[in-house]
Amino acid sequence: MGFPSFSALRGKRGEDVSVSKKGSEYGVAVENNAGISGSESDDFAAIDPNSGVKRGLKTRHLSMMALAGIIGPGLLIGSGRALANGGPAALLIGFGVIGIIAFSIMQSLGELTTLYPTGGAFTGLSDRFVDKAFGVAVGWNYFIIWFCVLANEYNVISSIMVDWTDAIPIWGWFLIFWFSFTAFQMLGVETFGEAEFWLALFKLVGLIAFFFFSLIYASGGVIGAEAIGFSYWREPGAFTDGFRGVASVFVFCSTFYAGVESVAVAATETKNPRRAVPLAIRQVFIRIVVVYMGSAFFFGLVCPANSPDLTSATQRALRSPMTIAIANAGWEGGKHLINAFILVTCLSAVNSSIFIGSRTILFMAQTQKAPKFLGWTNKRGVPVPAIIFTNLFGALSMMNVSTGAQDAYSYIVNLSGVSTFLVWAAISWTHIRFRKAWAAQGHSDSELPFKSMLYPYNAWFGLGTNIFLALIQGWATFAPFDAVDFVDAYILLPLFGVIYVVYKFWNKTKTVNIHTVDLQEGRRKDLDDGRRPLADGEEIDSTLPWYKKLWKSL
Repeated sequence: MGFPSFSALRGKRGEDVSVSKKGSEYGVAVENNAGISGSESDDFAAIDPNSGVKRGLKTRHLSMMALAGIIGPGLLIGSGRALANGGPAALLIGFGVIGIIAFSIMQSLGELTTLYPTGGAFTGLSDRFVDKAFGVAVGWNYFIIWFCVLANEYNVISSIMVDWTDAIPIWGWFLIFWFSFTAFQMLGVETFGEAEFWLALFKLVGLIAFFFFSLIYASGGVIGAEAIGFSYWREPGAFTDGFRGVASVFVFCSTFYAGVESVAVAATETKNPRRAVPLAIRQVFIRIVVVYMGSAFFFGLVCPANSPDLTSATQRALRSPMTIAIANAGWEGGKHLINAFILVTCLSAVNSSIFIGSRTILFMAQTQKAPKFLGWTNKRGVPVPAIIFTNLFGALSMMNVSTGAQDAYSYIVNLSGVSTFLVWAAISWTHIRFRKAWAAQGHSDSELPFKSMLYPYNAWFGLGTNIFLALIQGWATFAPFDAVDFVDAYILLPLFGVIYVVYKFWNKTKTVNIHTVDLQEGRRKDLDDGRRPLADGEEIDSTLPWYKKLWKSL
């Protein structure tokens, strides 16, 4: 089946057209939206007429994705390598600095995505407000983040299983999980959203439980274990390698934070983006303070930075600061409990990575930035080729077979870390360009449904800090100079420029004129703003008790 022309399904602006026809094809009743015609009726179609994906994510799904969706082995295991490289103080500094930057980026993204919840998210908006070549470079760098994160997660989940039993080799576990995750993704976005909601809730509960354990352990409340207090801040010390250690921690922390911007990618498949996106953006602050800063503090409190288990390259299995802390407290068997918890977080994180990566490549294919066949969706709104293509990159996790889990993890983290800085800088620049266009065409910020805090300072702050961190994140490779680590740390910086320059000259693209760019295309209303109740009963009945209203509003 050929790649459908989604733009043709929309018809010309203002026509009373094909949405009802497309809706009936997908089993979606839209013909009763009396008085709504043309592009406005597109707003209330269950299948997005531009991309072909289904608008099936509820507000509570997006909110929980923003809070804990992508939390997985990056935070729970990768933070151990960061702790070893920099020490507990460096870990706190890294999480704190990157957290401030992430909050800034999410303010910019919230303003853009609430106004334009369109396919492609910030990669598409980079096309519109900067340059098509810029959007191509941003899109491919963002895809690189997610296939690297995905490979890391397969690395961890396969290593855990080998740690429990070597009856099946690591590549065998990878194949089992690969086919299982592929099959699950084919069930559709509603199943994905519901699974992510409950898995994310489980992750939050598990992390908070560990925080309480850390307080009890550090204060001497564990029978048979001494009170450690802040002893690991004194020996081996708050910093293990000075500024070099802090710089290396930034790369790991940026990878842990990668995913806060995923709410923008999911907005196209959200029923009510104007309600859900601002709520999800605001909840990112809770994620930064509770999840990231809490983890940085308690991991550094109960796990020594010089523990050999944090960096042992000979191990096939990875060790988390949580595992080491519980073992040091006297419960050696507790590592299996932590590994089980990490396994569950991996189930969620792998699903999220495939979802974000596949939607990124889907939207790119539909705008001629990736191979055309990757832009196809089936009649249930599932992007089958994009899902399979994205999941294939999980095979990078098999680096574990020859290098060991810890080294494989570090190589891939360095790639995804610098890409995160580049993509975040691009979001800030796109936001700045959008605001210039908005003002140039006579609009005021009072018209925006979501306004970024402290604009323009936060946008310029996000742009400047991300460029700076992209340049200094490989500082530790200079003295002594390590050619392999240097290439791993910096290879994606020139790659971004090469993609931009080659595409720009080959296709002769031009920088967008802020005075003529279309500021209306891509805006849409929430599904629940339609003229009739949705088929699944999403409209809230005013006669319901308050607690049922609250649940349905989620």
